[in-house]
Amino acid sequence: MEKNKAIKIIEILKKSYPDAKCSLDFSTPFEMLVAVILSAQCTDERVNKTTPNIFNKYSTPSDFDNMDLETLEELIHPCGFYKNKAKNIKLTAHKIVNEFNGKVPESMEELLTLPGVGRKTANVVMLEAFNKPQGIAVDTHAKRLSNRIGFSSETTPEKIEQDLLKLFPYEYLKDINHVLIYHGRAICTARSPKCDQCPIKELCEYCIKK
Repeated sequence: MEKNKAIKIIEILKKSYPDAKCSLDFSTPFEMLVAVILSAQCTDERVNKTTPNIFNKYSTPSDFDNMDLETLEELIHPCGFYKNKAKNIKLTAHKIVNEFNGKVPESMEELLTLPGVGRKTANVVMLEAFNKPQGIAVDTHAKRLSNRIGFSSETTPEKIEQDLLKLFPYEYLKDINHVLIYHGRAICTARSPKCDQCPIKELCEYCIKK
């Protein structure tokens, strides 16, 4: 897809979803990091219902580092895959305390050294916690819509992200994931997308081919 066309699509989606933003609740970079780890294969709504009970008592890396693993597993149980998530959160908290002076690192390279932190998680933390977007988080919505709209024909999040980065200037990085998520929930659903209601139907390759 041509850059100008891609940018026009995002501009239309920004106008269609002016309130599009990260839906995870957090008050510190570490809380953001924990919330994103919990959100893997889990809805943001469920995460937001679970984290207040945790963050009211445990909110710093040292709190989590000192917490009993079984206690953490019990607290995050509603978010699914709780054993693996609890293990990664504990290991990440320990590393932050011991290698980063108790503060979440503010670079992609360092974030990616944390257990359980992949590129998508690191992208979200860099944007939402530090307002320093380094890339584009490619979740299930961003992946599906990028393929449908015609931004990318790749199948892996990493390669899709690289295609998106070739299309969009830096100033768009903060918006792309948000508007794709909102559009994916409202119109471009996984099953039976509402193409007749879509504001970008005249530009979307999927709609044009239908």
